Amino acid sequence: MGIHADLLRRHREVIPNWVGLYYDQPISLAEGSGRHVMDAEGNRYLDFFGGILVTMVGHAVPEVVDAIKAQAEQMLHSSTLYLIEAQIELAERIAELSGIPDAKVFFVNSGSEANDTALMLATCYRSSNQVLAIRGSYHGKSHSAMAVTGNAAWSGTSFSPFQVTYVHGGYKLRSPFGHLPDEEFTARCVDDLRDLLDIAVAGVPAALIAEPIQGVGGFVTPPDGFFGALKDVLDQRGTLFISDEVQTGWGRTGDNFWGYQAHGVTPDLLTFAKGLGNGMAIGGVVGRRAIMDSYPANALSTFGGNPLATSAALASLDVLEDHDLQSNAHKRGAQLRSGLDHLAHDIAEIVEVRGKGLMLGVELADPATRRPDTVRTARIMEEAKSEGLLIGKGGLYGNVLRIAPPLSVTEAECDEGLAMLDAAVRRATGA
Repeated sequence: MGIHADLLRRHREVIPNWVGLYYDQPISLAEGSGRHVMDAEGNRYLDFFGGILVTMVGHAVPEVVDAIKAQAEQMLHSSTLYLIEAQIELAERIAELSGIPDAKVFFVNSGSEANDTALMLATCYRSSNQVLAIRGSYHGKSHSAMAVTGNAAWSGTSFSPFQVTYVHGGYKLRSPFGHLPDEEFTARCVDDLRDLLDIAVAGVPAALIAEPIQGVGGFVTPPDGFFGALKDVLDQRGTLFISDEVQTGWGRTGDNFWGYQAHGVTPDLLTFAKGLGNGMAIGGVVGRRAIMDSYPANALSTFGGNPLATSAALASLDVLEDHDLQSNAHKRGAQLRSGLDHLAHDIAEIVEVRGKGLMLGVELADPATRRPDTVRTARIMEEAKSEGLLIGKGGLYGNVLRIAPPLSVTEAECDEGLAMLDAAVRRATGA
């Protein structure tokens, strides 16, 4: 029995069966450097998914590794009952980067916790348990985050601490308004929001929570200005806007540092996680001082913003800024998009290529009926692995390839990844 087969056997004995694994023969990643990883059996891969968009600046980046080592030699943990210098410095930098006036920051350990905290603050501040969310969204696995997840495949319970109303989002491909030009599409969605606020809620909802680009939903990318148009209506009603930047933050979209900036708005609350720690568990909420200070009880975070995670995050931000990785995301994203568009021209089963920067989705469906092709998508995943390329999968129906390499990916690596994906897609489709 091989290493992976033995690990899979042991995994199935002690890990719940709802914890998903990629591939018919799952692999264990044992080592990484830059944009490449090696599995436990010695196979090398080009990583175009980064542990679900987490290894933002790359694997085993010396500056981040050195920061973790230096902090680990001093102190691993103290809790928020004590002053933590690295946490304070990181909060100062994020408050400034956020674009939110007079901002404060609270740190947690994941995107789920970040969204949970933002929802708690918004509902307390507005004294309402009504929340608006977007159809097709994903906000995490905590009870409250799952309650505002508009994707049935990732929402395992109907029990909820909120009254949730789902708003039409930016998924044009399968929308009844999808045939319209972007401006008219947005206008119809705004009309739909107004209608929902008139008939589906009582009083004023606390907040709308939205991903500027849906992650698990398959990198669904609304027209620029979409959320600005929705927020105009929210502002008239007194409803807050929470921008879930867990996947879109830190310059990944190339054009902007935050996803919300494509929409001409400033959110009331912004959540972040994933890439900030480059593999260390960290997330948080940044928002307007009045909202952040509104929680009426005592609170702390045992692990949130701990010295080790915040030191790693500071080093990751330094690498991001020192090497202008947002600009690299823009350039390499354009390179990948051009290659994917070329592939889509040849492969009828690719019905849409979408996304921004290094956050690109490729949707597979029957070209005549647009029925989602989950089988072929899974086969492409397998073929890409056999080529030596790791990519992700998502979408409402599991029929979207998710391509999101570290922001430090090179021009040569993009060419290499495109060649691998081209071969994988052509074998899977018989082209």
